[in-house]
Amino acid sequence: MPSPDLSVSLEEQIDQWRSYLRRRRAIHPVDVAELEDHLREQVATLSDAGLATDEAFLVAVKRMGDLDALSREFAREHSDRLWKQLVVAPSEDGAPRSAAARKDAVVAFSLAVAAAVAVKVPALFGLDLDDDAGFYARNASLFVLPLLTGYFAWKRGLDRRTLAWLAAAFVVAAVFANAYPFEPEGSTEALTALHLPIALWLAVGVAYAGGRWNEVAGRMDFVRFSGEFFVYFVLIALGGGVLTAFTSVMFNALGADPETFISEWLLPCGAAGAVLVAAWLVEAKQSVIENMAPVLSRLFTPMFAAVLVAFLGALLWTGGGLDVERDTLIQFNGLLVVVLGLLLYSISARDPAAAPGLFDVLQVVLVVSALLADGVALWTIGARIDEFGFSPNRVAALGMNLVLLVNLAWSAVLCLRFVRRRGPFTAIERWQTDYLPVYAAWAAIVVVVFPPAFGWA
Repeated sequence: MPSPDLSVSLEEQIDQWRSYLRRRRAIHPVDVAELEDHLREQVATLSDAGLATDEAFLVAVKRMGDLDALSREFAREHSDRLWKQLVVAPSEDGAPRSAAARKDAVVAFSLAVAAAVAVKVPALFGLDLDDDAGFYARNASLFVLPLLTGYFAWKRGLDRRTLAWLAAAFVVAAVFANAYPFEPEGSTEALTALHLPIALWLAVGVAYAGGRWNEVAGRMDFVRFSGEFFVYFVLIALGGGVLTAFTSVMFNALGADPETFISEWLLPCGAAGAVLVAAWLVEAKQSVIENMAPVLSRLFTPMFAAVLVAFLGALLWTGGGLDVERDTLIQFNGLLVVVLGLLLYSISARDPAAAPGLFDVLQVVLVVSALLADGVALWTIGARIDEFGFSPNRVAALGMNLVLLVNLAWSAVLCLRFVRRRGPFTAIERWQTDYLPVYAAWAAIVVVVFPPAFGWA
């Protein structure tokens, strides 16, 4: 039995090996767990034979051989796996794609159609997209996220207990989104519409992790998926914008007015279906998007760092404060969330075993600048609350900025430790993934507590 220190050392080494393996284009994240079990068996066998833990790990990794060769052999033995088409070279006779890949595509697109239909179901009960905009805004995530969660539950083969908990989460969300007597176009209704998707995205993550949510690697896989999903969804949205423009031009040329069709059918139904299609694309084309992740993170990290530094410099130069009206608060917090998302995406695309470099220094600048900007926002919000009192928007912004402050502060400490070679990169990964439920918890508080606390206004 190894000592506790050796156990921790082994787990850190396996964590680094797992992170490296997840970034290999040939291996799907879901299948890494099976390879890890093989590695642990090898380590246990070698340890029983008398080798030290570190020696057993090195020998076991060496025995597993070349990772690409191993993944190809693994794909041949599991011919029904979707990623076989990305690993095994296609046959010269143009053989069709595997039945599993076709089945996955059929299920994903069927759910996309179901999401599009779900958007129009309320119309059967007399609800109009324009006249009942508040209802649609509060329930937008409930039209698609249960189906997206069901897609991953099907792919990962979740047990009934987990399925029951996930179903209960969506039922409770639907109750709180629709049972409260919101004032039309009130602040609490808008906050519910904004925060409910954040809370429910955690349920999507549990389904995506497929029983590995308690592992850092499982949560980091979901972080990576979230970033890749965003990229694909934006690309689909851009294509949808072109399709909408062409639709408008063609029907206008015929003397018909397509505005009703576009606003009530094409855009809402297309957006709902695109969520499922984007998720399917991430699953089916990971080898493509994995090449984009490092490029995107390295491109935008210095840009956002420069913007934040310029903002702080302008703030000091002018001596002014922030406008904390609702729209400005949402936009400013959105900027900080994007910065945090960029940090997470950069972490997920990085090799943990690599030594710190210039890009890591830029990340420190980004995190520290975001931390200072968040501090300025908190100070301004606090001053406005002291002057004008509490309101739903100000309290929601205050809470969100406090949640961001804690994350950014400890992230800055961990990043500085890593750059100074006084801490491992895995500590940054663990902190970020462990903190994910905090955002969902705060979003749930806004959805459940704020409406009655502020009189549904």
